[in-house]
Amino acid sequence: MARILALAGSNSSTSINYKLVKHTTSLVNGHEINELNMANYPFPLFSIDLEKKEGYSNSLIELKNEIQKADGVILSVNEHNSYPSAYFKNLVDWLSRVERKFLADTKVLLMSTSQGKRGGLGSLEASKAMLMRFGGDIQATFSLPSFNENFEAGEGITDFDLKDQHKVALNTFLSSL
Repeated sequence: MARILALAGSNSSTSINYKLVKHTTSLVNGHEINELNMANYPFPLFSIDLEKKEGYSNSLIELKNEIQKADGVILSVNEHNSYPSAYFKNLVDWLSRVERKFLADTKVLLMSTSQGKRGGLGSLEASKAMLMRFGGDIQATFSLPSFNENFEAGEGITDFDLKDQHKVALNTFLSSL
């Protein structure tokens, strides 16, 4: 049984990426899953001055420890103007200051979704490159376009082709653990 940490790169209380994460974890059996709702984790904007003055918050250290205890991470990143959100980039900045390779040898299922037809692909690609730099071992990726058209609460992904792509990505990730 593997330990899986699941979260979205969004701090929105209505995050569609967190909905995708929750749907994904509902399909996982036989593993220990720790879901984190990042809306409950506010972090100040990173600055060297703040780091020197206040150091690292307990919640940041706890998050880093949760990541490092996990065998794998399920992560869905949101997109703002074709790039990862400021919240997610800020979170990565803080984590990388605590420990540069905070994702060392961690298997990652990287996903994205958006209301648009590209499904957050810009953010997914930028996040993939960024996470690999910090030691993340990206096992699979999945992008869900047009969230409101292709996802329904209680049912999940409604488009058959996208549902199959999601299943393949999830199974690829799970088989790597």
